[in-house]
Amino acid sequence: MTKTPEKRPAFESPGDLVRPVGYDPDMPRPAAISAGAGLVMLRVIAGFLWLAALAFNWGDVAHSIEVELGDDVELPEDLKAIGLVLILTVGGIATLLEGVLAVLIYRGHNWARVLVMLYAAVSISAAFTTWWVGGQDIRIETTLVTLSLDILVLLALSSRQAAAYSRRRQRR
Repeated sequence: MTKTPEKRPAFESPGDLVRPVGYDPDMPRPAAISAGAGLVMLRVIAGFLWLAALAFNWGDVAHSIEVELGDDVELPEDLKAIGLVLILTVGGIATLLEGVLAVLIYRGHNWARVLVMLYAAVSISAAFTTWWVGGQDIRIETTLVTLSLDILVLLALSSRQAAAYSRRRQRR
């Protein structure tokens, strides 16, 4: 008769989860870190593709904003251009920062892992809130890809192996 491995409990105390792991600076990089960093890079690519699609469809987007504001509202072309430049600049900087965080996660920085997990949790919560309150559909053209990537990033980076690797240099 073969012995079955012991199952992990469904609930673990917060004290056990925050307790420092063993000090092992030579720990090999686990697959969860590589997958998590890769998924964050996919999120970066998706962000740049979204920004490019926004830039190419800016006329339609600006027109839909005018329709939402009312029949008699027409935004000046200068304001539309400033809005596009502002959105592309802020979005580009945020996406580049996320790419830097992906590299830092791959190199084993715990603060970057925690920051990306926090961002993913906020992003998932925002998508749920806009669906629940505003009735915004979650479609492949809008938030489905980024939402899926955020969920996968959260699962990969919150694993025990990812936490142990990111905290491997901490002494007790």
